[in-house]
Amino acid sequence: MTGRPSVPSSDRRLGGGSGDAVCPVTSRGEPDGTRAEGAEAADAAQPGGGRPAHKGGRERVRDGGAGHARARRRDRRVYLRAHPFLFALLAAGRGRPVRRIGRTVLVHGADAYREVLTRLPLDRTAPGTTGGAARSAIGAGGDGSAASPGVLFDQDGGAHRALRRGLVRDLGTAGVEELRSLWRPLMERRLEPLAAGGTVDVVALTRELAGTVVCALLGSAASPSAVAAAAAEVAAVSVRSELPGPPRPGARAAVARATDRLRQLLGGGGDTGGAPGGGPGWSRGPEGPEGTGSDGGDGSGGSGGSDEALSAMVAVAAVNTSVAALPRAAAWCADAGLWEQAADDTLRRSLTGELLRVTAASPLLPRVAAADGAVGGCPVRSGDRLLLVARHAVGAHTGDPDALHPAPPAVARLVFGAGPHTCPGAGLAGALLEDLLAALAPYRPAVVRARVDRGAALPSWRTLTLRATASAVPR
Repeated sequence: MTGRPSVPSSDRRLGGGSGDAVCPVTSRGEPDGTRAEGAEAADAAQPGGGRPAHKGGRERVRDGGAGHARARRRDRRVYLRAHPFLFALLAAGRGRPVRRIGRTVLVHGADAYREVLTRLPLDRTAPGTTGGAARSAIGAGGDGSAASPGVLFDQDGGAHRALRRGLVRDLGTAGVEELRSLWRPLMERRLEPLAAGGTVDVVALTRELAGTVVCALLGSAASPSAVAAAAAEVAAVSVRSELPGPPRPGARAAVARATDRLRQLLGGGGDTGGAPGGGPGWSRGPEGPEGTGSDGGDGSGGSGGSDEALSAMVAVAAVNTSVAALPRAAAWCADAGLWEQAADDTLRRSLTGELLRVTAASPLLPRVAAADGAVGGCPVRSGDRLLLVARHAVGAHTGDPDALHPAPPAVARLVFGAGPHTCPGAGLAGALLEDLLAALAPYRPAVVRARVDRGAALPSWRTLTLRATASAVPR
């Protein structure tokens, strides 16, 4: 088959299919990337973000199209001001589900995205991948050398399953409800200034919430805010050390220092402010998840160092994805006037899933093929670099959040991955955002100040200040 595949409009909105995709080999500098970025701007300028026709041929009629366009313009700033190269990469070639540029394969389509994560053998420890970066950063010792313990992202097989079991247990329904008893009172206290006409920085609140969750999960007595700051620093310096180009002097040492700081905090060797929870039920203990050794064996191969590495990984992942997603979701809600839906008990969960979809906290997943194969009809060779564009796979670049007509779950959940490496914290992220929306909704807050975090590992706000609208302050 030659030429661009024909994709129904409903599928195009959700990232497009990949079963009959072609694999055009393009050279660097091909103008398609420029055209795609121009299309992104055009999408943002259209009411409703340029959403195509709804299923059945009916044009989707939306109120507040201008609000969604405003929300989309604001959200794009986290890419354009902090990660302009990343944004250009995301825009490049998105008209096709799969595109090859030399030894790099860009994956935009939902089906192709899922195919890579569930069917193609991947090198979990390759430099520049999520697993490689996690292993290098969290496994770094004081001398900057990478240690050997697995940190979930860099594992496959039995070791990976053993570590996931412990996390899934703690992040299951019962575990999330236990954590809610910690974060709901915290939300209520931190949002009190809104009732008096004051302001609240949602980024600072999210950091404290994420830090509280991490400390409770790991049984740490550290200050939640200190843990959140340390986890954000580990991610930021790790990303800087992994940027293309010649090695940066001092980059590995900076990663080691940041990692050691986080480990000391989690182990009680740094700033403490009393444990927010963290009783025996939340502490995984010295043996790792479910009382087994952290290597996933029978308990004889575990070590304190590998357990510390996994704990640090949990902190880095939880904090950075939360800070990337929750404030951006709140900003979109405010700009698009979605507080009525957020206040509706029957719509809030659907709205939460849609906001997580359009914000796509981890918009790009770098992977490396471990064997020859094919993705969406495109041949892939062992060692090829795969750039999975989650933002496009879930239709975040064109489809506005719509609680009444949400994207299919199989598509929306791709922001958390697919297959055996699906993020175990997906339920926790949904519950945290759902409760934040419920807590904010009575105030109908508006954004009064927003500043991009130019140094963050993921597209994020540095500050996002909200103030209640005068007519919505509870009496």
